[in-house]
Amino acid sequence: MPPPPSDALVLFGATGDLAHKKLFPALQAMIKRGHLDIPVIGIAKSAWDVEAFRADIRKSLAKSGQLDPAAFARLAPRLDYVAGDYRDPATWTRLRAALGKASRPLHYLAIPPSLFPTVVESLSTSGCAAGARVVVEKPFGRDLASARALNRTLHAAFEESAIFRIDHYLGKEAVHNVL
Repeated sequence: MPPPPSDALVLFGATGDLAHKKLFPALQAMIKRGHLDIPVIGIAKSAWDVEAFRADIRKSLAKSGQLDPAAFARLAPRLDYVAGDYRDPATWTRLRAALGKASRPLHYLAIPPSLFPTVVESLSTSGCAAGARVVVEKPFGRDLASARALNRTLHAAFEESAIFRIDHYLGKEAVHNVL
């Protein structure tokens, strides 16, 4: 039996380039197709409120020529925002409050790899990792030793079946090198 679906999406690095170029267009497309019916909580250092966050996403989609006003109108009410430093315990308290009754969130780490351990450890100590899944975006370590260390950090907070490692920029050359 497949695991139950996630009931919230927490997007770390929500004000960064990856979110603007890839993730927000994808979320808008999911809304348009009827495939997104959970809250999306952006979390980043920018000292914004939720309205500024929504306006930034709208502006980014418009600038890239991808804004669908009707789909964005359905996406915007699902968007929430938590401002804070990932090293500040108060940020994690605000995230836990923003999650509300969500018990199976998906945490998407669109952040620099150097912050993965800080965020994963804080997810665990704040209780936000319980029942959750995590997506690790971008390079997975700098070398074998750092990849193994990151794996240990992830496994201390999440079961292997709840960890998803992706790199959307994996190109043809990298695939040839793997082969």
